[in-house]
Amino acid sequence: MTDDRKRPDTRLIHGGRRKEWLRGMVNVPVSRTSTVLFDSVADLHAGYPPEDGRLSYGRNGTWTQWSLAEALTELEPGAAGTRLLPSGSAAVSIALTSVLAPGDELLMVDSAYAPTRLFCDRELKRLGIATRYYDPLATPDEIDALIGEKIRAIFMESPGSLTFEVQDVPGICAMARSRGVTTLLDNTWATPLFFPAIEQGVDLAILACTKYVSGHSDVMMGSVTAAPRHWERLRRTASAFGQYVSPDDAYLVARGLRTLSVRLRRHEENALKVARWLKDQPQVARVLHPALEECPGHSLWSRGFAGASGLFSFALRGGDKAARDALIDSLELFGIGFSWGGFESLAAPADPQPVRTATSRDFGGALVRLHIGLEDPDDLIGDLARALAEYRPA
Repeated sequence: MTDDRKRPDTRLIHGGRRKEWLRGMVNVPVSRTSTVLFDSVADLHAGYPPEDGRLSYGRNGTWTQWSLAEALTELEPGAAGTRLLPSGSAAVSIALTSVLAPGDELLMVDSAYAPTRLFCDRELKRLGIATRYYDPLATPDEIDALIGEKIRAIFMESPGSLTFEVQDVPGICAMARSRGVTTLLDNTWATPLFFPAIEQGVDLAILACTKYVSGHSDVMMGSVTAAPRHWERLRRTASAFGQYVSPDDAYLVARGLRTLSVRLRRHEENALKVARWLKDQPQVARVLHPALEECPGHSLWSRGFAGASGLFSFALRGGDKAARDALIDSLELFGIGFSWGGFESLAAPADPQPVRTATSRDFGGALVRLHIGLEDPDDLIGDLARALAEYRPA
């Protein structure tokens, strides 16, 4: 359980740094092992069933992994524990598998990350679990009307991938709890620093630690943090599937975690400066950033979030995807690639309609997704200004 007496920035620095794990060092050391040796058969048996904090076998972790898991739990007031997974997608898969069984149905937000949707449409379907998609702008009452006797879970992603719709997470969670339905949230965009999900009523909070938590584009990892009544089942499911992260990767993510606060606030500052500049450009039809007052989800964002990250989209006037792609190709300071959350700025085409079934919206033109990194924002604006000046839709 978390120590709620400490403020978030303090928990960020001190979480998981137990003296017995530090061994006199500032950082918990990397401990690589497969086999753990015991002094006796009695000691060997005492190591099972495995528990965090008690050495048993390499797959069950050492203090390197335990300390990171504990630090992430510390960021979520009311949480019981955290499991580390090899990627954000693995975290989604294990979280869903821990709460669903053949014959169950899942309500999945239509704006979910594409690999999440793929897992639902292929693997959950193969297991006899049906997925029903719902509009990311649906109210708690509208989602309540979709709940039938087989619905066991509601999955949220707020803001949504590519188009950044903000959901009424506390309202949906309160409704779901009254119906005995489990709630899951992909909280990668905000992290628990800007949106403490468990405190807001979420049962299972999911992060792609690959992104902001790591922050350096050099490691893959995911995590699931659970409220008390879901912790044991999550722990058992992850263990049964043999899910494990290496101590080297855990060390890198823990190192990134300590600077999350200063990095995330700089991402927010830079991104807002770029977004506000973009919305005034004649070539731009719309900017999809929840912290902008004109965005539909702004009131929910301002009510529930402590900040905004560096990821958002904008629509180019003209709707010409070829011209949009040429604009992205012409950028000099923005890399072109998947993922986000690192120190570098990125630009990528965003085409939501092929991965939407419950919604169809016109955003005013072809979409560009930007991740604003830690560069000087005026340089990024200069790069965008040059590219926009050359933008020629058909």
